Amino acid sequence: MSDFMQVLQNVAKPGSLVRKGDVIAEFDTQYQIQRLDDYKATVEQTERSMRSIDAQIDVARKYYDQNIQQVRGSVDKAKLDLKTTPVRSTIDAELLKLSLEESQAGLKQYEWQIPYQETSLKSQRRDAEIDLEQSKVELKRAEANVQKMLIKAPMDGMLVMENTRRGTEFAQIQEGDQIFPGQMFARIVDPSSMLVSASVNQSDVENIRVGSKALLHFDAYPGIELPAHITSIGAITNPGGMRASYFKEVPVFLKLDRMDPLVIPDLSVSADVILGSVENTTLAPLESIFQDRQDAKPYVYVRTATGFQKREVEIGLTNNIKAAVLSGLKAGEVIALDRPPQPGEQPARTAQVRLAPARCPDASLPRQSLPGVLHVV
Repeated sequence: MSDFMQVLQNVAKPGSLVRKGDVIAEFDTQYQIQRLDDYKATVEQTERSMRSIDAQIDVARKYYDQNIQQVRGSVDKAKLDLKTTPVRSTIDAELLKLSLEESQAGLKQYEWQIPYQETSLKSQRRDAEIDLEQSKVELKRAEANVQKMLIKAPMDGMLVMENTRRGTEFAQIQEGDQIFPGQMFARIVDPSSMLVSASVNQSDVENIRVGSKALLHFDAYPGIELPAHITSIGAITNPGGMRASYFKEVPVFLKLDRMDPLVIPDLSVSADVILGSVENTTLAPLESIFQDRQDAKPYVYVRTATGFQKREVEIGLTNNIKAAVLSGLKAGEVIALDRPPQPGEQPARTAQVRLAPARCPDASLPRQSLPGVLHVV
């Protein structure tokens, strides 16, 4: 396990701009060099074993050749002895015949064994070749692992370090930390094109779509509001923690449509996804619109010379604080924020209905900052 638990020796300064090919990190190569030396020794030992096997094969082949020559000599001798049978007794003649048959049987047996012996020798050498090839592959892998201890930037961008557990807390990875196998320790971020990693409640995910516009708000810079759009929506919810949770969220990625020099990676961001938008419309506070029943028509109380008058209205898009009034109100009219009081009660709170004139948005201002423009998020 310690062979792959690498210690980060050197690393570029977090937040620095790097170019493609620059060295951004260097790990301790001690264990990998030890493994490389071990594989070099294994290759050398396998090559020596290969030479030893070749020598053993040569000896075995010479031994087989010598034996078969000896058996063939016995056959030739038995044939010559058999020619002397006219001058020998019957018993000796039979013995010579038996000797010839025995020698011929032995020669046939040796000749039958030769192909199998050759196959056995070839298989032994092939096993040695496979071991040598495997050792060389492991050696190349070890050499590549040593080179991988030197990390180079794959692209131009800004170096952003990841966090790791240090004791009971999470802290930024730094020199001297031990990195687990497969652990991400840094990112290269293109400052001119950033993504926001966000999550949306499972009950709201059906309302958003890929390509939907959004407005980003940064906790570090309350005055900055940047446009973005959704690039991807997760197919499943985020995995739960150690405890069972019934509050599920779906991961969502948004791409910034416009950058600001103050925006840097790893800032906390909130995103308002625009579900609908209408311009040059009459706006009324949401608390000024009343409805007796869910299926009843909404109405407002408009201040007149004789008091507050109830008037039905037609409502369009709404957000959390305002509603677009399609008919029933005019710009400049004053409506009640509470139900009008009965005689003797305190007067109700009021608000003036506003209507912004139609105009082209200023390029230097976000579109939603213009009065009379309602975005539903």
